[in-house]
Amino acid sequence: MTNIKTFLSILFFMGFSSFNLILAQTVLDKWENRNDEGKVNSIIEVYEQDNQIFGRIEKIMKEEDRDRKCTACEGDLHNEPLEGLVIMRGLEKEGDGYEDGVIIDPESGKEYKCKIWLDPENPDKLYVRGYIAFFYKTKVWERLK
Repeated sequence: MTNIKTFLSILFFMGFSSFNLILAQTVLDKWENRNDEGKVNSIIEVYEQDNQIFGRIEKIMKEEDRDRKCTACEGDLHNEPLEGLVIMRGLEKEGDGYEDGVIIDPESGKEYKCKIWLDPENPDKLYVRGYIAFFYKTKVWERLK
């Protein structure tokens, strides 16, 4: 009887560990967006809705900037608060990543095509690429711990 309990415990633990590994392999989480100096500017929540991936600014780290609005944004986003602003939308699964969405730079108000993917060596790093035609910039967001 002891051997069965031990075996079941091991199976449970292995299943739980595998489940955690699977969770770590997803883009759905909270991510640290860092500036060029490596300091965290904001926390972005990446979530799924209607089979598409979205990202919203959950928290701005500088307290004095938390009341800022997206004055450079156009349309429905103009003058919306930056905290809570959906900056990434419409990404759909493609291979190991997500593509065909858009991302907004709240500083300039400009909208770019977007694709995201996890670092194959480190699932706690998310590559976020905004691009126009052949020109692009890729940032690395780190999973919030």
